[in-house]
Amino acid sequence: MTSYRRMRRQARQIRRSGMQPMMFISGDPSQFPAPVGVILARFAWRYRSELAPLGVAVMALLAGCWTHAALAKWWVVILAGSSVAAWLIAFLGARFGLATIAERVYAATAAFLAGGWLAMATLLGPFTPPLPRALGIGTVVLAMPWWAHRRRRAKVRVERKLAAWPDIARAIGLVGSEVMSATVDIWGWRARFRLARGQTITDVTARIPAIESGLGTFRGAIRIYPTPDDLANRFELRVLDTDPHADAIPWPGPSARSITEPVELGPFEDAAPCRVLFLRRHALFAGTTGSGKSGGLNVLMANLTACQDVIIWGIDLKKGMELGPWQECIDRLATAPEQAAELLRDAVSILQARAAYLAAHGWRTWEPSPGMPALVIIIDEYAELAEQAPDAMDDTDSIARLGRALAVTLIAATQRPTQKAMGQGAVRSQMDVRICFRVREPRDVDLVLGQGMLTAGWNAHKLNAPGKFLISAPEHDIPRRARAYLLTDQAVADTATRHAQIPRQLDDISRAATEETYADQPRTVSVNIEDIAEERSDANSILWAALSTAPPEGIPVSELITITGMSRRWVFWRLKQLAERGEAVQAVRGHWRAAS
Repeated sequence: MTSYRRMRRQARQIRRSGMQPMMFISGDPSQFPAPVGVILARFAWRYRSELAPLGVAVMALLAGCWTHAALAKWWVVILAGSSVAAWLIAFLGARFGLATIAERVYAATAAFLAGGWLAMATLLGPFTPPLPRALGIGTVVLAMPWWAHRRRRAKVRVERKLAAWPDIARAIGLVGSEVMSATVDIWGWRARFRLARGQTITDVTARIPAIESGLGTFRGAIRIYPTPDDLANRFELRVLDTDPHADAIPWPGPSARSITEPVELGPFEDAAPCRVLFLRRHALFAGTTGSGKSGGLNVLMANLTACQDVIIWGIDLKKGMELGPWQECIDRLATAPEQAAELLRDAVSILQARAAYLAAHGWRTWEPSPGMPALVIIIDEYAELAEQAPDAMDDTDSIARLGRALAVTLIAATQRPTQKAMGQGAVRSQMDVRICFRVREPRDVDLVLGQGMLTAGWNAHKLNAPGKFLISAPEHDIPRRARAYLLTDQAVADTATRHAQIPRQLDDISRAATEETYADQPRTVSVNIEDIAEERSDANSILWAALSTAPPEGIPVSELITITGMSRRWVFWRLKQLAERGEAVQAVRGHWRAAS
């Protein structure tokens, strides 16, 4: 009660002093309704793209009033000018951003009709019948393609999203970042941003889920890249409306005819081709089971076998399951640990022979050509090689360290390239090109691509379809998703048969180096081509006789082609038939002989 009485006493004293209650009005105009003109102006500005045809019609009407009053005799000039403008737009519109023919035709038609109406309005007056009706009908008809245009609607949608970027940036902790530019393409849109002081692209990468929420996209739709100028306070935001890699993409055909040309493995998400050069670069293909690693190798094989200046050797310890379909195009294929060890020893012998040849001529690099081809050694499931043929790891180390200048390239495929799986050697550190398909755990990203790549945004563990990969190479230093082309089993067989017709052979220097390895092995039987040809006239009989009289190390396919007079395709087809019946087996050096 004491406090209540005190309050009443203080109120009476205030009234006696003459003070009256007062109401203060805030200066915030948002508490009052906006004028109708402001509302209409905001509406017109927000929907300025949709109202553009109406705006053009109003401008044409006003222009017609002025030209009829001041320039009535100039109607011929206006008509001629609109005709020339329409012609220029139709034939040169691509230079002004009208990419498709339909866009150029539409713009040229609109320019010609608007100019024709303005010419008639200049001569007769804009309100002379039937000009007002023609203007109304023409505006509606020409507005329909404008309203329905996909790229225009996408551009408007992007502009409205970016208009809200200050609020989004404030909500996700990127206060002060600004939109610099934006473009729309077939898959979505991209924008370039300027960051506030102290902010870097690492801060943006850590907020990708928040950006997806702020822009209202689906999960996984955001990509963050550095800008081409590589400034630390800028980044490029890529937003996908649809996934361009949702479906498998058929292989379009070989993209290289020489090892000196980049090989196209597949498209990036913006439809740009993923091209990489394999000359003088060792490569690593890695990914978990079912990630599409074998498909990526097939794309590489399909391109390499189209080159005349490449000799391919293969090691496939899964009994040829992966590289076997390409056997017609592979000079040597090892399917057992002993064969793989011999193949790698021969490769080291070629290294030494080529190095001696270059030193004798004062050259520093081996330049591939059909007469002096590059040697590419493809090893599928490298971990199996390290486990089953540990003695061969010294040879792979030598190839990895010395092979670049001598055009001897090592390409390894494995699931997890741990130090143990790579043979405790220096092979992994020598891989200049690293292609990472989906991995099971985030830590495997650094294992495949290098330390710190996961933190830098190389999220290979988030790849969600077979064939999708990230590539780290000298020309690819930012994380961009790509998807390898698809080659079906039938496409592989057809491509191998077609490319088997391309003539290619190992150079004399390299061939002599490999033959020296077997110089001490006795050759009890030699093949006499003339005797065989005289005794046998049938190609099948000649082939079987050659296989039966072949030396212990077998006879190369090139000699079988010469003996039988048949094509390379026929020889391989017949050898496969014989092998399936157990009447012929492949020798350790990739040559053929009759079964003992």
